[in-house]
Amino acid sequence: MKVKSRSILAVGAAAAVALLALAGCAPAGETPEQGTGTLTVWVDADRAAVLKDVAAQFKEDKGITVKLVTKDFGDIRDDFITQVPTGKGPDIIVGAHDWLGKLVQNGVVAPLELGDKAGDFQDVAITAMSFEGQTYGLPYSVENIALLRNVDLAPEAPATFDEAVAAGQALVAAGTATYPFLVGLDPNAADPYHLYPLQASFGAPVFGLDENGTYDASKLELGTPGGDAFAQFLATQGAAGVFNTNITGDIAKEEFNAGKSPFFLTGPWNVPAAAEAGINYAIDPIPTTGPDPATPFVGVQGFFISAKSENTLAANEFLVNYLGTEAVQTALYEVGGRAPALLSAFDAAKSNPDVAAFGEVGANGVPMPNVPAMDAVWADWGTTEVAIINNTGDPVTLWQAMVASIQSKIDAS
Repeated sequence: MKVKSRSILAVGAAAAVALLALAGCAPAGETPEQGTGTLTVWVDADRAAVLKDVAAQFKEDKGITVKLVTKDFGDIRDDFITQVPTGKGPDIIVGAHDWLGKLVQNGVVAPLELGDKAGDFQDVAITAMSFEGQTYGLPYSVENIALLRNVDLAPEAPATFDEAVAAGQALVAAGTATYPFLVGLDPNAADPYHLYPLQASFGAPVFGLDENGTYDASKLELGTPGGDAFAQFLATQGAAGVFNTNITGDIAKEEFNAGKSPFFLTGPWNVPAAAEAGINYAIDPIPTTGPDPATPFVGVQGFFISAKSENTLAANEFLVNYLGTEAVQTALYEVGGRAPALLSAFDAAKSNPDVAAFGEVGANGVPMPNVPAMDAVWADWGTTEVAIINNTGDPVTLWQAMVASIQSKIDAS
């Protein structure tokens, strides 16, 4: 799939213009009726500008003030869990779908009544915002990684990971490239998120699914034969220098944008810089290396209602009939660059070929696990990948020790 260089962001689009359609977004007579009161919303700085206009419209339509409190995104989840039980928390927060299990476990989030509108959103977004068969969040964006390819160095998309590495190594041997393949890794924690599609291709998901098709924390599947095969693969790529824990995400980005590698496993957040650097790029499916497809994690962001909100009807109305509109979802996309979760807004955004390409890859992805047990996975997962890539021991032994450690932490929680 060849995609000409174009920024994923709709730079210069005015969110206020996109929101002019808001006045008619809520059907006449829909609850809540004209009233009084306040909804407090915790939101990060990037989303605050869009929500300011929506809040003003909600006040005009419903007589209810929406107070926006700007917070650092990384602080929202834990502060929300701490404050809601005291009655001091907000009515609504912006957040990531993989927070959901923890929010439900702590009893701080209320179910969302989407009704028939659930069908207006991408299926993966609704699945991600659901826990144990109940929907809790209003999704506004989806994102996933794909393969960013320098078309001038690699005119054709590789069908397999081995093909990609072979093509890259030939370019390195010819002096045309410095790295056969780039993926940003942390020297202490690797990057299980970016490496997960390759792991999935070996048939080694993190958790199995229950009868509802949602993640079941009692079914840890990292220790399957596919996990062992992936561990051996990591060791091979580390020994060959294809994976290097000293090449961080920032370094990988800089080197790809300098034209030093034909391939970069990354997300849409790094596409604008590649375009600005003059890279003639394409966005391709992630090449598989095992017997199964290389399915990436899909991340979804959205809004949640507090279980202790005293105005849940108004909060539900604000989310479903105001933040769930095409105008608002488009405006949020324009300020953040993440593809909209609402189908109509996503279809419009696909006029940008970058969005369409990432969306095509993400359609085959899976939501990042949102179960609380996932908190017990990340640290061991990352440090073990570092150890295997750096060939500090037998890869299967290291991997199985990781699985045992994770299982013990889940059992103890």
